[in-house]
Amino acid sequence: MSFLVTIGLEVHCQVKTNTKMFCACQTSFADEPNTHTCPVCLGLPGALPVLNRHAIEKTLLAGLLLDCGSPEISKWDRKNYFYPDMPKNYQTTQMDLPLCLAGEVPVYEFNYPTDVRKKIARPDLKVRLNRIHLEEDVAKSTHLGNSSIIDYNRAGTPLMEIVTEPDIESSAEAFAFLRSLQMILQQGGISDADMEKGQLRCDVNISIRRKEDDPLGNRIELKNLNSISAVRRAIDYEIDRQWEDLQQGVEQVQSTRRWDDDRGESQLLRTKEDAHDYRYFPCPDLLPIHTAPLLEKVRPLLTERPHERAERYEKDYQITKYDASVLAADVPLANYFEALASNEKVPGKKAANFLLNVFLGLLNERETAIDQSPVSAGKTGSLLELVESGQLALNQAKEVLLKLLESPDGEPAAIAREMGFEPADAGELEAFCDEAIAANPQQVAEIRAGNEKLVNFLTGQVMKRSKGKANPKQVTEILRSKLL
Repeated sequence: MSFLVTIGLEVHCQVKTNTKMFCACQTSFADEPNTHTCPVCLGLPGALPVLNRHAIEKTLLAGLLLDCGSPEISKWDRKNYFYPDMPKNYQTTQMDLPLCLAGEVPVYEFNYPTDVRKKIARPDLKVRLNRIHLEEDVAKSTHLGNSSIIDYNRAGTPLMEIVTEPDIESSAEAFAFLRSLQMILQQGGISDADMEKGQLRCDVNISIRRKEDDPLGNRIELKNLNSISAVRRAIDYEIDRQWEDLQQGVEQVQSTRRWDDDRGESQLLRTKEDAHDYRYFPCPDLLPIHTAPLLEKVRPLLTERPHERAERYEKDYQITKYDASVLAADVPLANYFEALASNEKVPGKKAANFLLNVFLGLLNERETAIDQSPVSAGKTGSLLELVESGQLALNQAKEVLLKLLESPDGEPAAIAREMGFEPADAGELEAFCDEAIAANPQQVAEIRAGNEKLVNFLTGQVMKRSKGKANPKQVTEILRSKLL
């Protein structure tokens, strides 16, 4: 029997700032524990918070990137709970007037897991957002059997909570949504959004029901998800667990469960937790914010989003949708491509093909990122000029690039000469072509009878005679002029 899955996500993302949300302590990762603290982030009596304007502006910028609106006035609230990772016993956050409202995240097809890309159920999915609010992060807890240790360096770091509407229907969609959101936030300069560093964390709300007109099932919240692939595994497990209960007549009780990735199972933590359990009330120490002047300040900082950049590449350089998406997905790669495509002597489509199909492969063999490439876009452009002018074949350009990667101070034309890739002169090429035609009468007859594919065979024969110096494109043109 089929069933319907409803999924909503609460994504916590650290905002990229130098200092914490309500004090001047430095934000950090993996520093000596408890070295970036002060009376404010330790919750000592009498310590008063001061707003981090930069964190507020970046959150509003994130809202613009995700098509959110903002209320005229946004305010701060206290969320009360007792837990060792929050030393004040309350968290300063936003309840009813967050900085950003509504909005949506486009889910990019190339961000789906590879095993489902050919069977994406909703290729144009856009996940609606309910809100984005800004708050302070909690301390980092490490549990050691019967004891726990706390590092307060993270406490007070600016943290956006991005809450979706229940628009997601599968673990694959959740996976692709998180990767797409991560990409937009990174490219917009909002956050590094590195899950390994705890800069992006996610809670998942799941319910299932038998049919469309049934009321939504009781919500189960999954916590402790520390990677995007763990989110996928946890959702798949929880869907199966809830469905088995439903088949046996066991109704779900609204609850929070912990995901144990090592065991591959979820475990009950607590039941029936709602907003009123936290006793929200307005923060008496912080004034509300007028958002309009801040929005006008950050609006000029709005960057192209990945899908907008990809659409521009498709249009301006006549490259495929897939290639445009790959180039636009990574900022350093996009920057390199744009610098390469700015060479007016090299068509953008050929620049994209060389970059994706040759250059990146050689960098990957060396475990080198594109932004650490020893060969500049300018030199790669000079190399492709030689190909475009007919002085080098593509396979020869690859060999020259190999030398350039080893000796980046060299010049493509000089390296090509050193490697013996000086093109044969026109008279020499004519002679080689005449020799190949004379030596292969059967293939020549078939070409003249209509089998034009055999021109490639003769091109290969000429390349052998020229010892690889000839340009295949030129050779093919000469042969076709003589035979067709």
